[in-house]
Order: sequence, then structure tokens, then C-alpha cells
Amino acid sequence: MNLQDFVKVLRGGWVIVAVTTVAAVLSAVTITLLTTPLYEASTRLFVSTSSGSSLSDIYQGNRLSQERVVSYAELLMGETLAQRTVDKLGLEMSADELQGNVKASAKADTVLIDVAVLDASAVRARDIANTLSDEFVSLVRELETPSAGATPDARVVVEQRASIPESPVVPKPVRNIAMGLLLGMAVGVGLAVLRDLLDNTVKTREALEELTGAGVVGTIPLDKERRKQPAIAFDSDNSMIAEAFRKVRTNLQFLAVDNPPRVIVVTSSMPHEGKSTTAINIALALAEAEHNVVLVDGDMRRPMLAKYLDLVGSVGFSTVLSGAATLRESLQKTRFPGLTVLTSGAVPPNPSELLGSQLARKLLNELRAEFDYVVVDSTPLLAVTDAAILAAGADGVLIMARYGQTKREQLVHAVSTLADVGAPLLGAVFTMVPTRRGSYSYSYGYYGAEGPTRTARSEAPESAATNSSMGQGSSESAAGVVEPTAGGRRRRRDTS
Repeated sequence: MNLQDFVKVLRGGWVIVAVTTVAAVLSAVTITLLTTPLYEASTRLFVSTSSGSSLSDIYQGNRLSQERVVSYAELLMGETLAQRTVDKLGLEMSADELQGNVKASAKADTVLIDVAVLDASAVRARDIANTLSDEFVSLVRELETPSAGATPDARVVVEQRASIPESPVVPKPVRNIAMGLLLGMAVGVGLAVLRDLLDNTVKTREALEELTGAGVVGTIPLDKERRKQPAIAFDSDNSMIAEAFRKVRTNLQFLAVDNPPRVIVVTSSMPHEGKSTTAINIALALAEAEHNVVLVDGDMRRPMLAKYLDLVGSVGFSTVLSGAATLRESLQKTRFPGLTVLTSGAVPPNPSELLGSQLARKLLNELRAEFDYVVVDSTPLLAVTDAAILAAGADGVLIMARYGQTKREQLVHAVSTLADVGAPLLGAVFTMVPTRRGSYSYSYGYYGAEGPTRTARSEAPESAATNSSMGQGSSESAAGVVEPTAGGRRRRRDTS
């Protein structure tokens, strides 16, 4: 994982990082508020030993004092001295409890011992520290005096007595919150990276091309408005998603210039990957370029086109195949110019048998002869076999992959299903791809136009750019754009 991938992971997992950071900071604040404040009082002891008058005796005495300091520090934290202090002050605690609140440390190469005592009361912390030191002085005198009346070999002096501490040393709010912040961020980043490593969904064009073995025909951005209204009004819509479908249309026209696909099956590996919405808008984008397009609902199990386009769903594909109605009677004109729809019709008990019949193939051939493009919205490949049956008789298949939801193994299995029936895979379409704020808008205004009321159909710059790079297909003039249609025909589309 390089730096760019790491930044993408953080961008995608910023919610996890934010939540864990906030949780850790709140935990640190809670712990800080619930922790009993403790005050620290400290004293300093000086250790000395008896020595002679010569320089050698003085040196030996000093070395003996330094050696004793380490042992004295252990005695200061021992149970004997703690018990004597508890008894002297009449404390309502045991010697073991007091031991846990006493800390003695000896500075290297010195004869000084620092004693620190923690307690919930500032006054009591001072009293314990001073009493502990006084008792230790007495204890050392007892231990270091060889016999009654003799001079002790070593003695301890309280060099600095304890005073009442002004503020508690526990808890430390700034340190706790800073540690919570750092810990939360570290855990959040770790979880985001772990989630990315365990994520088996498709999130990049490179991965989609590698898994399908075909190019990405288009990338459709996430647009929540499509939930309310799946069909895009291309005659007045120059939004980012409209331009994305126009790009899909342009790419379809140049997939095979000599023999362009005319019967196109739109499918996906699993449900809820934007299959029906994509099929509708690909058909509308083709119709916008003045092609005669028919949209067929090949999903006889959960048909959606009639609902999305406000059409009659009781008569359609299945009724024509069963002989209950003719093709001419079942085709429905839509409110969109150039788009005709053949809905699914009544849900039959045997969809796979109907779609695999010779009548179904004959019907698709009749539609091919009458229309420039036949776009078939089929079922998901891994749910049932209907899509594979339709794909086998089509000119090509477009497979959908939803960003962050389509799993890699599902996509591989779906592509292998198409390969098993010999269906040509035209390419993949990446659907519902999140867009970053500040992405480029695709609305173009005429040069010299006053205000935003006059906007050009964005197809003109798209077609001009594409055709100039391909060197064939269409030419642009001031009057309009000439685009290739099925069967080698050319049509002029007015762009003014």
C-alpha cells in the first residue's frame, strides 16, 4: 500500500477514525472525571556515615553512604515503617494500603533519598510524609547503633520536610485527553486499514477491468435523485450523471465501428446494483442522439420498467411470447422522444423456458429489424439463468458493478457464466460511484450567452472530443452533429 492508497483508505474510512477518536476522547474525559484526585507530598532525606579524619576515611565513608542509600529506599517502602506510621497517626488504613502510596527513590551517586506520598487529602499527605520520614530516622538509628551508648555507623537527617500540596497530581486531564486523542486516532486508522484489507468489494476501475477481463464502458456517479425518478430528461439535464450516460453511449458506438452492437443485454451479478436504472438511461441517451430505441424488460420475475416509466405492465414480453397479444399491440410509446418500451407483461410460471424459446429469439430479431438499438434489462446472473439465456442471443452484454457492494467472487462468477454460454461481454459499467465535493460540472454555456438561461447540450463537446481522437464516426458543424447509427446510416442532430 503506497501513500496514495493510504490516503484513499483514510478518505473512505474517515467516519471510523472520527468515531473511534471521539469515543476515546470521551472515555479519557470520563475516566478523568471519575478518578479520585490524589495529592502528593514529598520529603528529602540525607544519609551520612561516620568517618575518620583522613582523606581515605572520608572517601570510604562517602562510598558507604551511597551504598546504604539503595537499601534505605527499600526500607522506606517496607511494611515495618508503614505500620509504624499508621500507628503513630492513627490512620484508618492498613500498612499494605499505605505501602502502595509511598514511593522512595535514590539519586545516583548521591546520598539523597526522595520520599513521595500520595493521598486523597492534601493535609494528610503532608502529615504522612513527615511522620514517615521521622519514623525512618528513628528506625535507622536503631538499626545502625551497634550497642547501647555507641555512636551509630550511619545516620539519616530530614533535609527537606513536606508542605501541603496546592493541587492534585492525579488525574492529569491534559495528558489523559491527549493520550485518548492519539490512541483513538491510532485505533481508528488501524480499523480503517483493516476494513480495507478485508473488504472484498470492487472499488476501483483497475480491479473491475481485471475481474471482468473487459474495459470499463462508463462510470456512473451516485445520484440519490434517481431513487425518486430513475429516468433522466436528457433534453434539459446537463448534470454529472447525465453526462456519464452520454459517455457510455459514445463508448458503445465505438466499441465495434464496423459492426456495432444493436441488441444489448444489461445485467449484473446480484440485485440492487443499478441495472434497471442504467438500462433506462442508456436507452434514453441513445434516443437523445436521434436513434430509434426500444427498451425491453427481460426480467419476468421482478419487472421494474413499467413502474419506473409509468407504463402498463400487464401486456408485454410474456404476452407476446404466449400469443395473447401481438408485438405491435404490446409496444408502448413513452413521453421521451425516440424511446419505445416493451414491458415484461404478466409474470409467467416458466420465465426461463419462455426466454430460451425460438419465439423469444424471433421476437428479438424482429425488434432488431425495426429499431436502431434494442436494450434489454435482464435479471441478475447469479440469481437465475434468465440473463444468461438472453445474453446468448444478443450482440453483447453490459455487466453492472456497484461501487463498494459488488463482491469480487460474485463478479468473477457472473463473467464466467457469460463465458459458458458464449455471450460476448462488451464491457463493464461502474455504478453508484461516490463523487467528491468540488467535482467538475458538465454544464456548458454558449460563448456570449447572457446568464444561465441558455445552456448548450453538452453532447456537442463530448462528441467532438471523442470523434477527433477516434478519427471516424461523426463530424461537427455549426448547424449540428452528424452521428453514426445502426446499419451505417448517419443522422444530423441539431445542437443549437
